[in-house]
Amino acid sequence: MRKLCLILCFILPISVFAEQVTMQNVRIWAAPDNTRVVFDVSGPVEHKLELLDKPHRLVVDINDAKISQAIRLAISQPISADNYLKNIRSAERGTSDLRVVFDLKKNIEMRSFLLEPNGQYGHRLVIDLYDENKQDVVTRVITQADNKRSKYIVIAVDAGHGGDDPGAIGPNGVREKDVTLKIARNLANLINQEYGMKAVLIREGDYFLSLRKRIGKAREHKADLFISIHADSFKDPRVKGSSVFILSNRGASSEAAKWLAERENAADLVGGVSLDDKDDVLASVLLDLSQTASLEASIGVADRVLSGLKKLGKTHKKHVQSAGFAVLKSPDIPSILVEMAYISNPEEEKNLKNAVYQTKLAKAMLSGLKGYFRDYAPEGTLLAAVATRKHIIEQGDTLSGIAQRYRVSMNTLRDSNRLKSDRIRIGQVLNIPAI
Repeated sequence: MRKLCLILCFILPISVFAEQVTMQNVRIWAAPDNTRVVFDVSGPVEHKLELLDKPHRLVVDINDAKISQAIRLAISQPISADNYLKNIRSAERGTSDLRVVFDLKKNIEMRSFLLEPNGQYGHRLVIDLYDENKQDVVTRVITQADNKRSKYIVIAVDAGHGGDDPGAIGPNGVREKDVTLKIARNLANLINQEYGMKAVLIREGDYFLSLRKRIGKAREHKADLFISIHADSFKDPRVKGSSVFILSNRGASSEAAKWLAERENAADLVGGVSLDDKDDVLASVLLDLSQTASLEASIGVADRVLSGLKKLGKTHKKHVQSAGFAVLKSPDIPSILVEMAYISNPEEEKNLKNAVYQTKLAKAMLSGLKGYFRDYAPEGTLLAAVATRKHIIEQGDTLSGIAQRYRVSMNTLRDSNRLKSDRIRIGQVLNIPAI
C-alpha cells in the first residue's frame, strides 16, 4: 500500500502540489507615449492577454494565481493624466485563476513579458500599453523638410533610469532615478535661460524609457547634443567623485554596422543623401565621416563639462572616459554621459539630495556646455551668428555704447579684445563675443 501511494505521488501533476502564485503589488508608470503596469508576483506565471472593445478594455488572465488581501481593496489606480488607462479591477476566475481587467481610454497595442528577480525586485509580470501603429522614432525616415536646423542649439537632457528602474540606491535610500530627474530639470531650466539655447527633457516624469527610445526622442527633436545624467555606485562606500564618458571607438564601430544594415537610417546621418545607389564601401565612408565628427564634438563637450565639474571638487578621474553605453550610440548626435557623484558614498548621497548642491551641479554642467558652444556653435544657429560678429570703430563710437548696442558687458568686451583701457580708435576692429 505504501509503495502504491509513492507511485501515485510521482504520477500526479506537480501543479497539484504547487502553491498558487500571489500578486503582491501593482505599480503603474504613465509616460507621454506609453503606460507600463508592473505586477510584483511571488513566482513565475502563465498569462494570456485579450483586447476587447465597446468599451475598450484589456483582459489579463493569470493562471494559478491570487491577489493578496493587502492590495485587493487598494490596488494602484492610474493617474488622471494617464493617456491609456482609466481603471484597473480584478476578480477570481474559476477556482484557482486570477483575472485583471484594464479599462482603457482608447484602442491600444500591448506587449507583455516576465522579469526574473534582481537585487531589488522579485518576479514581475510587465505589461506595456501604447498607441496602435505607432512607429519607433529611432527607425522613422526623416524628410528633407524635417532636417531644417532650428535657430536654437537644442540640447537633449536625459535623466537616467525611471519608473520601475530606480537605478542605484544610496545607503540612506536615495534613489538614482529621483536625483537625476531633479537635476535634469534644473539643468534644462538653466539652458532655457541662455540666449540661443533650448533644452528638451528626454524623461519628464517617473516612468521607464528604453535606451533606444531616449536616442530616438533626441533625434526627433533634432538635438545638437545629448547629455545623459547618472549617479555612480560602487561596493566600496569610500569611492567618490564625478566622471564624464563618451562612446568608445569599439562601441561606435559596432553601432555603425547596425546603421549600415538599414540604409534608410544611415541616410539620415549624412544629410538625407540616399545610400541606395552607393556601394558598401562608399556608404561606410559617408557614415564614418558623420560619426567621426560626432565623436570629436563629444570629446570637446565632455572636456568642457568635466572642467566645470572639477570646480565643485575632486573628480573620480582626471580625464574623460570612454565606454560602450547604449544611450550614447546615436551616430549623428554628439553624446556624453555624466556620472555626477557616487550615490553609494554617504557624503555624496547627501549632496545629491540637497537642492542647493543640485543647482551647483547643474550650473557646473551648464558652464561646460556654454563654453563649448560659444567656440563651436553649429552653423545657422543664433550663437553662431553672434560668435562671428565684428564691429569696425567709427567716429563717435564709445566702448560703453558698443557694449550696450550688442548687449554684452563692458568687462566681457574688454576681455575678448584684450583691451587694457576703454580707449578705442577709428578703424579698429572689435570682436563681439557671444552673449
